[in-house]
Amino acid sequence: MSVNYGSKRVVTGAHYGLRDWLVQRVTATLMALFTVVLLAQVIFSSGPIGYETWAGIFAAQWMKFLTFGVVLALHWHAWIGVRDIWMDYVKPVGLRLALHVFTLVWLVGCAGWAYSVLWKL
Repeated sequence: MSVNYGSKRVVTGAHYGLRDWLVQRVTATLMALFTVVLLAQVIFSSGPIGYETWAGIFAAQWMKFLTFGVVLALHWHAWIGVRDIWMDYVKPVGLRLALHVFTLVWLVGCAGWAYSVLWKL
């Protein structure tokens, strides 16, 4: 007879809850720090804030890499959140798989678009 309670409980599932929880916190922290850096650059810029100012902020190579790193963190953060929503609330396996694929394709497309925008400035 199999015991499925107490210290003898049989745990099943994907086993990535702690890792995903930690990734959510780390990526959120990175995005918050990026927001502070960006706000500091905007606040301490002189003159009116127009296209030239924004292009100047993102013209430095370090800012492009930092921004793209944050875009990737945002996509990872979004993937975990949306994937969990699909797993928790969409029961038909085929529909859930289609939504996972759509979400991944959409996130990769957005990352490609962000890359092209950043390196065309």
